[in-house]
Amino acid sequence: MDVLIQIKAGFVRLFSCPEAPFMPIMRYMKQILTQKLEQLVGELLTQSQIDFAVKISLDKPKDPQFGAFTTNVALVLARPLGQSPLQIAESIKTALEADDELRAYLAKIEVAKPGYVNFYLQDSYYQKSLAQLQAQGVSMLRPKIGQGVKVNNEFISGNPTGPLHLGNGRGGFFGDALTRVLRFANFTVTNEYYVNDAGEQVLKLGHSIKKNAEAVYGGEYIEELHQKFAQIADVKEAGRAAAQDVLQNIIQPTVEHKMHIHFDNWFSEQSLYDDGLVDAALEVLAKNAKTFEEEGALWLRTTDYGDDKDRVLVKSDGQKTYFASDCGYLLSKIRRGFDVLVLTLGADHHGYMKRLEAAARALGFTGTLRINIVQLVRLVKDGKEVRMSKRAGNVVAIDELIDAVGHDVARFFFLMYSPNTHMNFDLGLAQERSQKNPVFYVQYAYARICSILAKAESQKSKIESQEIDLTLLTHEKELALMRELERFPELIEEASRSYAVHKFPHYAISLADTFHSFYDACRVIDEENIELTKARIMLVLAVKVVLGETLSLIGVSAPEKM
Repeated sequence: MDVLIQIKAGFVRLFSCPEAPFMPIMRYMKQILTQKLEQLVGELLTQSQIDFAVKISLDKPKDPQFGAFTTNVALVLARPLGQSPLQIAESIKTALEADDELRAYLAKIEVAKPGYVNFYLQDSYYQKSLAQLQAQGVSMLRPKIGQGVKVNNEFISGNPTGPLHLGNGRGGFFGDALTRVLRFANFTVTNEYYVNDAGEQVLKLGHSIKKNAEAVYGGEYIEELHQKFAQIADVKEAGRAAAQDVLQNIIQPTVEHKMHIHFDNWFSEQSLYDDGLVDAALEVLAKNAKTFEEEGALWLRTTDYGDDKDRVLVKSDGQKTYFASDCGYLLSKIRRGFDVLVLTLGADHHGYMKRLEAAARALGFTGTLRINIVQLVRLVKDGKEVRMSKRAGNVVAIDELIDAVGHDVARFFFLMYSPNTHMNFDLGLAQERSQKNPVFYVQYAYARICSILAKAESQKSKIESQEIDLTLLTHEKELALMRELERFPELIEEASRSYAVHKFPHYAISLADTFHSFYDACRVIDEENIELTKARIMLVLAVKVVLGETLSLIGVSAPEKM
């Protein structure tokens, strides 16, 4: 069996890691060090007869010259112990250096001013982690934190009154990437789009296509809808027919074919009324003693949950508010058994956060509610805001942007920014067809990897072996690449809790940077050094797996040729 087939099949296991089954080495080492530090700090406090609560912080330095991990615990302990941070740090260093178990893992421990303790791992443990990745495959990278947890992820939910705009696109790509990350972490996720097909927006659309005095929407698509539905006498009925047309012929094709997002459920607001869920929600709220009547209207006591004022559910004329629909929709999600409710809303919905949180709690929801706000996007070129067309009136449609720059570029650019920050989309850079464009830079790294492996496949007769000596990977660029690979599983865990999916495009760029640096310094296929060639091929394969998974998580393609 040749080395490439052997590696791809996942049978190479140079090291056994019984002490860390199905766990990346760095994660395991962090646990070990944290436990040792907690024990040591406890002893120091006991000896000093001090009752002081300390949270052990063990972080990865941004610069690897400061080690694999660093802790500031000596700085935290300085005041209660009445000693200098450097003195405490030296005591910690001396104690941990004497620990037999840690000596097997650590190359050295250093103290740095003003009192940090830095830990350096032996090279062999990066090599172990590489072997573990190849032996266990992608399963090693998947944390199990989401097992048994049902998530409803509602995003985009743009009104069915016209094409989706840039803000919808930004929220859409964020929501889709979040689902990908959560599913990778073993959560069970339902993607849901809430269709506002029963409210005031539909009525406004009806007025617009009839071109009467109350028209609010414009653009070429309104002209098309006018031709189709203006003859319907009732304004609201005309609006509903037009909204259904917009949903089926504009929004859904954009979402599915342009944005490459799949929704498991397109949930109709009208169905809440047809199925009695709005009335059911009002009954639950009343039963829970969370409603009251005043001035002929029915109110929800949202101030009980931190809202700045109570909210109307039913107006004095008997008309139910949009907030009542929200309550019905929340009840639907609760009854469907979701443990986590994720809502991604536009910037103009910031004021809705507290009232939605209040409604969920008042309805008896005991799970987790996460509301993400997507800030505004400006399309700029050469520092100036640009407009692309008049098809959608005064807004830029997301499908037009995708047509202009491509799906991968649009998605990558949007995902590089946290959704709660304002964003300028650089159209000039997005249209750049070179490695100046970060998307192509990362994809080129993946294509280069595929090219290397294709060349190795052609040379397989010269490198056939059942053994691969990863201890040969000691070059600083090789170690840097292995350290970069170690960041991936921790990033998955972090993002599945913080929802910071914008970190994945940046990680992809960083991994591509590190790989290009390795490639420039280290010749992968060296016919005069077959053993080193085999080890480096294994490293390159690992980069392909992790970079490919990173691109998949953000929904960007990984081309084998460019």
